[in-house]
This record gives sequence, structure tokens and C-alpha cells, in this order.
Amino acid sequence: MSKKNKKYRRQKKQNFPWLLLALGGILVAAAAFLFARQGSGDGGGTPSIAVDQQKIEYGDQHFGTNLTFEIKVTNTGDGTLRFKEEPYIQVLEGC
Repeated sequence: MSKKNKKYRRQKKQNFPWLLLALGGILVAAAAFLFARQGSGDGGGTPSIAVDQQKIEYGDQHFGTNLTFEIKVTNTGDGTLRFKEEPYIQVLEGC
């Protein structure tokens, strides 16, 4: 075997692991991108919020009176409903 052939074979063997490593890195990056997109998505559908009471009216109350109420919030859409910003619940009138 000539020196030229030995040198060519040695270079070919040295390049093969780097090529395999680069290909593996690309595959890992692509998989991470796809999983991140699926995890942060809303399941492909559109979320829609429904509240059983639009307004809560207690009338005139004395100061210091504690009042409680329940609200049922449901997702009537076919996507995942997420609350991303604060305030999640806001008092529009009164205190």
C-alpha cells in the first residue's frame, strides 16, 4: 500500500467520528425543538373561557363585613386554557 493510500485512509477514519457527532447533534437539536413546541402549545385547539357568574352583586354592605363567593371557571374550548398575565382576577368596581 502506498503512502498516499495510507494517508487517505487515516484522514477518512478521523473525519468519520466528527461527521457522526455533528449528525447526532443536529438530531438532538431538532428533537429538542419539536418537544419544546409541543409542550408550550395549546394542544392544537382554541381555548375558550366560560364563567358561571358574570357579575357578583351584594348590594350595600357595612365596612368590615366579610363576604365570600364561588365562581366556576371552565374551559369550553378544545385547547389548553392558561392564565399567563397577572392580575388573574381583577375588581372592576368597588373595593
